Amino acid sequence: MNHNKTKAFFEGNEIKAYNIFGAHVKPKSVEFNVYAPNAEGISVIGSFNNWDDKKNVMKKDDQGIWSCTIRNAKEGDTYRYRVIRKGGEVVDKSDPYAFYSELRPQNASIISSLKFDKWEDKEWMEKRNKGFDSPVNIYEMHVGSWKKEGEDFVHYNEIQDELIEHCKKHHFTHVEVMPLSEYPFDGSWGYQSTGYFSSTSRYGTNIELMHFVNALHKAGIGIIMDFVPVHFVRDDFALRLFDGTPLYEYPNERDANSQWDTLNFDLWKEEVRSFLMSAANFWLDVYHVDGLRMDAISNAIFWHGNKNNGVNEGACNFMKRMNYLLNKEYDGKIMLIAEDSTDFPNVTKSSLDGGLGFDYKWDLGWMNDTLSYLKKDPIYRQWHHNDVTFSMAYFYSEKFILPLSHDEVVHGKATIVDKMWGSYEDKFAQARALYTYMYAHPGKKLNFMGNEIGQLREWDEMKSCDWFLREYPMHDAFEKFFSDLTGIYADNDAFYKDDYSWTSFQWIDADNASQNTFSFVRKGTKKDFVIIINFSTNGYDHQQFGVPVKGVYKEILNTQWDKYNGTWVNAKPQSCHSIRIKRHNMPFMIEVNVPALGATIFEVEKEEE
Repeated sequence: MNHNKTKAFFEGNEIKAYNIFGAHVKPKSVEFNVYAPNAEGISVIGSFNNWDDKKNVMKKDDQGIWSCTIRNAKEGDTYRYRVIRKGGEVVDKSDPYAFYSELRPQNASIISSLKFDKWEDKEWMEKRNKGFDSPVNIYEMHVGSWKKEGEDFVHYNEIQDELIEHCKKHHFTHVEVMPLSEYPFDGSWGYQSTGYFSSTSRYGTNIELMHFVNALHKAGIGIIMDFVPVHFVRDDFALRLFDGTPLYEYPNERDANSQWDTLNFDLWKEEVRSFLMSAANFWLDVYHVDGLRMDAISNAIFWHGNKNNGVNEGACNFMKRMNYLLNKEYDGKIMLIAEDSTDFPNVTKSSLDGGLGFDYKWDLGWMNDTLSYLKKDPIYRQWHHNDVTFSMAYFYSEKFILPLSHDEVVHGKATIVDKMWGSYEDKFAQARALYTYMYAHPGKKLNFMGNEIGQLREWDEMKSCDWFLREYPMHDAFEKFFSDLTGIYADNDAFYKDDYSWTSFQWIDADNASQNTFSFVRKGTKKDFVIIINFSTNGYDHQQFGVPVKGVYKEILNTQWDKYNGTWVNAKPQSCHSIRIKRHNMPFMIEVNVPALGATIFEVEKEEE
């Protein structure tokens, strides 16, 4: 193969290696290329040659790239590489760059051209951006169990219209899909991949996936995909010891073996860097995905995810390079999100300034602290008040997304509503207050499917969301509340503009531990809002709060209104004028009633002094 064509690949700077390797359909043939420098021999076997390894023997060049052109191969044919590994062992391998694959438990690669002339999202692609000053409300979903029927997974085209309607109803700006690259075991949810360029065959063809993305874009909804750049499955048909040597994994077993019984990518190796950067770019380029949420970044930053093992400098350099090159390719319009649980600094700082170059980082500290607080009996919450306020002490160190993700509703962890302390009614009351706190808190938002209806059963990838719960008053009311709350978030820039600036948020009283209350201001270009949250079982009448400006304070949301199945039956929205009395280090004061286990949002109508 031409050295000029592969130069960037071997230098670790290639983001389109899928144009070099894999099976490429030509007018009258299919061209196969695979990188396996230490293999002793490779043949292409498939449905086009009756799986005979003598018919299509590949030739190796001086770079370790094996090539073969097969005239009678065609799109839709299945194939594998029969590899004679270093040492003489013969093994059949899936194509690392395959564009489509057989449905599990089969694992052959499938020839696919990826031609698609139905894109109608040009306007969307030109206008999309990172969303720093826009409402970003992400709906995380597992495609296969969003609306599952029977034993089989539904296909993209069976859910896309209903999904779009659902997202619009709840003001979700983006759908984040759990990994769609091919994987062998349903229970891994896609986080243990075999086909980094192959869209999973569970939910339809790769062309159907393109239609799905196109439909979301036409409806004004972005799509983010989970991407796994740290580790891959051990299955022998995939990347493991591909040519008889650790071609993709670390050469020593200690570094190669991960905590998930998978193998860690050798992120120091230039060819592996090009492979993974190209895999990331593949979904952005071919499928028009708007962003990538990178999984398990803490396990890339530190060796085995343990700070005591030290920083993995090679992996960090890889992430800096990947984020820089992807941003350059798309003029900075895509979202690059790190799922990182460490305190490693500058994750969302530009790589040009020494950071890792991600746009956002999941705030797992906020999630853990807040949920830990709400599990406790309110009697004891006064001694854990800082669990709720601590997030604002570090918030401006990174650009954070507040996640209530799939990880929080599986494997005995209980769902978000069920984590709350107390009775059935108390749980829902606190969940409504929690969500008010979440959407009023600075930072972008992410919720896993089912959260919006107050699902009580933990997520199971083999079962559909419990949509029947809408027939029950408490869940129906919770969904109405969620829609109202997210509507307030989407319609008022106080809750999303300047999210990462000190100017948009101000505590009123962060220290009222004895009453379990929290109050703060969100400031917008046209309107300001006062948010009061009470995680106590006691309601407080005629409670006084300092406010920054003179005006009328009108209650636009109360989580205990009876329309949300709350305890304030027939209650009218509160409205009051501020009084020129200093309170909480502010020049004015309002006096309002605060519901037990509830939250209120007041819109400020400013008056001239």
